[in-house]
Amino acid sequence: MQEKLRGHSHKYGKNVDTDVIIPGKYCNLVDPVELGAHALEGLDPEYTQRMKKGDIIVADSNFGCGSSREVAPIAIKGSGTSAVIAKSFARIFYRNALNIGLPIFESPEAVDGISAGDEVEVEPSTGIVRNITTGKEFQAAAFPPFMQALIEAGGLQPYVERRLREMQTT
Repeated sequence: MQEKLRGHSHKYGKNVDTDVIIPGKYCNLVDPVELGAHALEGLDPEYTQRMKKGDIIVADSNFGCGSSREVAPIAIKGSGTSAVIAKSFARIFYRNALNIGLPIFESPEAVDGISAGDEVEVEPSTGIVRNITTGKEFQAAAFPPFMQALIEAGGLQPYVERRLREMQTT
């Protein structure tokens, strides 16, 4: 996993559901970049035009609620977004995000301390979130080494494939 993730924040409210993260009409797409071109289209139609690779979504509570649409975190990652920071995540979105290697961080204090457009930096190994714009620092839960390795590999499937190859060589 990258030592630090850095980008500008795009801030959203409570209960951002998977239907607005990636509208249903795009759920038949399989290419992550094609999905990413439509990320957040149901909530913020200009998101993909405004954001730059590496930017970070910051949202209130219950991010990713609604259907168990597995393509929602794929669309976010495919758009070039480097991470999502929220007060809380819907359980199924949380698991789907980790399974595809999208770094997500829970930190109510960081969400309250970051405004739209602020430059933000996250250290995934420590969970430290810095608002570069204001100079404030916040703590999110850090991923344990196993989860860091899973995210670094690009998700659960590439992680398992790598581990199986390693086991065959020993």
